[in-house]
Amino acid sequence: MHLYKMYICAMYDKQLTKGTLQPIILKLISQSDKMYGYEITQDVRKLTLGKIDISEGALYPILHKLEAKGILETEKVYIGKRVRKYYKVTKQGKKAVEEVTQEINNFIDTLDLIFNPKPVIKCI
Repeated sequence: MHLYKMYICAMYDKQLTKGTLQPIILKLISQSDKMYGYEITQDVRKLTLGKIDISEGALYPILHKLEAKGILETEKVYIGKRVRKYYKVTKQGKKAVEEVTQEINNFIDTLDLIFNPKPVIKCI
């Protein structure tokens, strides 16, 4: 009999993740040819081991905002009688992905300065 350890991973507080949702969504879409809404939410949940859960109420306003800015474009694909809306990064959007990736990495480095301070060595 195999014993597996199960860990319950608590989700991060919505207030904590709120400011990072747009960069997360943009980065994920940029790493694929195209993605649809439900696929984005599932990938985020899977990649973060369930710690970040993006609701439809949070996801679609961000997607629509990025589309209105010309960062994303959509493509409708008919699957039987259903329509699935795919999002992909535009040429203009690729620059935005680079900028937001650099900004979020800088932010993480800044948080590291606060939460994981390095000892200061003083020379006499």
